Amino acid sequence: MKPKVLVLFNMKSEPLELLKQYCDVDVLVYPEKEKILEIIGEYDGLIVSPLNRVDREIIEKGEKLKVISTHSAGYDHIDLKAATEKGIYVTKVSGVLSEAVAEFAVGLTIALLRKIAYSDKFMRRGLWDSHRTVWGWYKRVETVYGKKVGILGMGPIGKAIARRMKALGTEIYYWSRSRKEDIEKEVSAKWLPLEEVLKQSDIVILALPSTPETYHLINEERLKLMEGKYLINIGRGSLVDEKALIKALKEGKLKGFATDVYEKEPLQESELFEMEWETVLTPHHAGLAKEAMEDMGFQAVNNLLSIFKGEIPENLVNKEVLKIRPIEEVKLL
Repeated sequence: MKPKVLVLFNMKSEPLELLKQYCDVDVLVYPEKEKILEIIGEYDGLIVSPLNRVDREIIEKGEKLKVISTHSAGYDHIDLKAATEKGIYVTKVSGVLSEAVAEFAVGLTIALLRKIAYSDKFMRRGLWDSHRTVWGWYKRVETVYGKKVGILGMGPIGKAIARRMKALGTEIYYWSRSRKEDIEKEVSAKWLPLEEVLKQSDIVILALPSTPETYHLINEERLKLMEGKYLINIGRGSLVDEKALIKALKEGKLKGFATDVYEKEPLQESELFEMEWETVLTPHHAGLAKEAMEDMGFQAVNNLLSIFKGEIPENLVNKEVLKIRPIEEVKLL
């Protein structure tokens, strides 16, 4: 009998066909939690997107669950503690996604400093009455070239950002829990303590996951260290205390803020909407590119299939699960 797998979003057709070769598959596109609770007990595997919240209640109901494979690099939408306690393997994706997100981070940075998003709105509103109007902006429009860029988080996404920023003629500082000698050699990146990165950098880019340790990493006190600087967030919304951020923007302490992620999503009302010159806002779609979506789909499927085949994938998130339920006990293929 084939393993039974539930997919909770509209996965690309090619990876879905691969999955169907090995498993009996049901697809429900963003169902209500009540529906998931009704049926989750039937499934051996679950493939989710970042918009599918998998909490303790769902995990407890998943009596047969052995694998939760997420179609994303982040996994804060999954109760990792509950999954590990139940011996459920949790996997993530990387690779092409990192390149897509890094490219987007650079795009946000350029759009913010060069006021590209603002200029587009300016044009569409018919406000271009003279060259003099636009030339008056020159003191508040800056190049990325020549800036000091601080990257918080030097995983695959952080490294991909560093490579691109180096090509733009910037100096790279970074902070992460451990030194990354490979990227230090490749782009002459310099590790500094967190507060020093904030002090020394002209532009700070957040590329960290959401964890208890990173919650409101950028708070009121640390924003004081960033006066006259720019902040970019492509990590998670919880990294930034939005109330403190808005206050810093309103007072002119922070020059600008660009983000793809928010504390509450989807975001439909915010004081940030009023700050068109100072901000660039996008709807959590930094990884949304054809190439990345296809690659993520195949990775999510292959991660799940690897575990069912008794193999440990590189992107297993909760490695401690191996002590609770050995890989042999989840082998179904």
